[in-house]
Amino acid sequence: MVALVVLLLQAPLVLRAAPIRSARLQETSGVVVSRAHHGVLWSHNDSGDGPYLYAIDLSGTDRGRRRVAGAAAVDWEDMAAGPCPTGRKACLYIGDTGDNDRHRRWVTVYAVAEPAPPAARGDTLTAAAQVLRVRYPGGPRDVEALYVAPSDGALFLVSKVRSGSARLYRVDLAHWSADTAVTAVLVQELRIPRSEPVTGAAIRADGRLVALRVPDAVLFFTPGAEGRLAPRGGPKCGLPGLQVQGEALAFVNDSTLVLTSERARGRRAAIHTVRCPSGPAPIPSADSGGKKP
Repeated sequence: MVALVVLLLQAPLVLRAAPIRSARLQETSGVVVSRAHHGVLWSHNDSGDGPYLYAIDLSGTDRGRRRVAGAAAVDWEDMAAGPCPTGRKACLYIGDTGDNDRHRRWVTVYAVAEPAPPAARGDTLTAAAQVLRVRYPGGPRDVEALYVAPSDGALFLVSKVRSGSARLYRVDLAHWSADTAVTAVLVQELRIPRSEPVTGAAIRADGRLVALRVPDAVLFFTPGAEGRLAPRGGPKCGLPGLQVQGEALAFVNDSTLVLTSERARGRRAAIHTVRCPSGPAPIPSADSGGKKP
């Protein structure tokens, strides 16, 4: 099954825009909205940094950083929030999955119980990270986008478009107990133009909407059986000129997204809070008499 994506663009409503006010966080390759600490976002740099999680807020304020215990950073590309592989806590998932040259025999995803923002500056450690090593059927892939299904904890990874189609892969929660690299399952191909590489992904907290970020747009999908993605109809959320080198996104709530960018062309890394007119609709409250989309 191939999901066809047609890029008809509609500009989002920008609710807030700010530079990221951290000298240490300048290549924000992934972002997550904290589910445990109100107003906190977690982010990380692209390759070239250590295994650090940076706490910021929607105004770009630096809230400190934590070093992920038991993790290394080869090429961190995206992060997600979801249920921990073991236990009932909420975890942050970090994808060390970048592979521009497609030579890595396996890549690594870390899961760590979400920490509190540090009370003081310094490299305080998180809890020990759990480690998952992943291979792809057919050989290495360059992957910069991942998300975790809130219902069953399945990990989904989306490859960049280099040739052919972007690919959606799944790794079930049970595989986190494996001692060796596991092979992800190819779920489907997503027919996205080569000029629109996928650099970030997010799933809404109710699990009923997935957003993929490409350089000049956000694409919305509805998950179905086994996690297959069906394109959501209507114009796509167009981002031309909003961020010079935008990479990451996350759901702030059911109808609002946060977007982050890397420092580029003399501009500081930036953070934007947006609402896409044709994208995620608010979920009606239980007493509104409406039905969920």
